[in-house]
Amino acid sequence: NRLRKNGIPFRFCTNETQRTTESLVQKLKRFGFDLEVGDVFAPAPAVRQMLIKQQLRPQLLVYPELLPEFQDIEQTDPNCVVVGDAAHHFTYEAMNKAFQLLLRLQNPILISMGKGKYYKEGNELVLDLGAYTAALEYACDTKAIIMGKPSKEYYSAAIESMNLKLEDVVMIGDDINSDIGGAQKSNMRGLLVRTGKFRASDENHAIVKPDAIVNNLADAVDQILSHKSTNCIK
Repeated sequence: NRLRKNGIPFRFCTNETQRTTESLVQKLKRFGFDLEVGDVFAPAPAVRQMLIKQQLRPQLLVYPELLPEFQDIEQTDPNCVVVGDAAHHFTYEAMNKAFQLLLRLQNPILISMGKGKYYKEGNELVLDLGAYTAALEYACDTKAIIMGKPSKEYYSAAIESMNLKLEDVVMIGDDINSDIGGAQKSNMRGLLVRTGKFRASDENHAIVKPDAIVNNLADAVDQILSHKSTNCIK
């Protein structure tokens, strides 16, 4: 609300692939957020547009609640594999089915809705989509198209939806690799928050050095608003 009041555009850029964007927005509204579907940038709609544009027919390996995002996409005789965070649906049979299709295709296309290493569920860190994507890449000798964080293409698409340039945007996140590292590789600045999946060791990461480390989202907004006129983050 403070960013909106000060005329600063924003997107909630998420790798959420276990529910539709509409469902995610409703959840955030229950938490007290005042936002619309257009304020949220999620992988599934971006992948859906890609499938339509390139006339691809996916074999989906996704969480069941995400299937409505692809209900109008042709899926017979699939010519690509789309992978989301299927959680406990990442069975051997499901992974093997995806592997077998990719192996049969003359030009295998693997599309992954993110490549995060882990995320926080409750009080535990749990394995994320990236590990399963890497397994299919390794087994099929192919490189996945990443439509989610930390892909530069994904960040670029989110920023284009605001009619901005990468260098004019700050990424605020709790993931030292996907959020901060991905943002910096895409020519954005990255603010790390000490909430969510943040770990104390992230402050001295061997590779990724955040542009700033703040206690929480409210502190990040303070930083942005206090430096609005100088166009810098300290």
